[in-house]
Amino acid sequence: MSSSLNQPKAIITGASRGIGKATSLAFAQAGIDVALVSRSLDQLESVAQTAREQGVKAKAYEIDLSQLSEIPAKIQEIVADFDGVDIIVNNAGMGYTNLLRETSLSDWQRVIDLNLTSVFQCVQGVLPQMRDRSQGIIINVASIAATQPFAGWGAYCVSKAGLVSFSKVLAAEERSHGIRVVTILPGAVNTPIWDTETVQADFDRTAMLKPELVAQTILQAALLPAEAVMEEITILPSAGTL
Repeated sequence: MSSSLNQPKAIITGASRGIGKATSLAFAQAGIDVALVSRSLDQLESVAQTAREQGVKAKAYEIDLSQLSEIPAKIQEIVADFDGVDIIVNNAGMGYTNLLRETSLSDWQRVIDLNLTSVFQCVQGVLPQMRDRSQGIIINVASIAATQPFAGWGAYCVSKAGLVSFSKVLAAEERSHGIRVVTILPGAVNTPIWDTETVQADFDRTAMLKPELVAQTILQAALLPAEAVMEEITILPSAGTL
């Protein structure tokens, strides 16, 4: 279904599963057109089809965010395809556990590249048109690991702390241009990140946040009137940090 010109439009990275998938569907239910970004095209297409059933425009874009130099141009192509975007949710990232002394330089760089530098590049892709329109909201999904040290999670903690700092500087630079920046700091969320080969952890996943709850928080931040911004939101499972 084609959307109206007044319908909000969002880019969501890491949209094939977990928080990204839940956010894509929550946005669609709220009447927001969604451009879905991930490396997993088949999974993305499934999410896009479900989103379209809500009556919004939803398209899948297969982009490898580890290919940093290609990101801004590809994001700009999405912006052009959607005739501008109002929101970007930078959710894509990876988990990684290892003691700092045992972390290889290549592993360190991989975590920093995906969790921090790819967000920088995505933002560079959307900022020109947001500035031209004097409006936009950039939502960066960090983690409580940005502010709390967890042994064995060094590279991950540093990447998320960097993302929080990046968000604060970006907000300071862009608020005069009508652009708002939100940082979401979830506690542990029950997503497929715990099943990846780079994460070795044994937690009670039933006590974690559900992706849908984090998605609702992201949606609320996105729908706040332009006169206000929730710059930093920490959301924890009621059982506390794991």
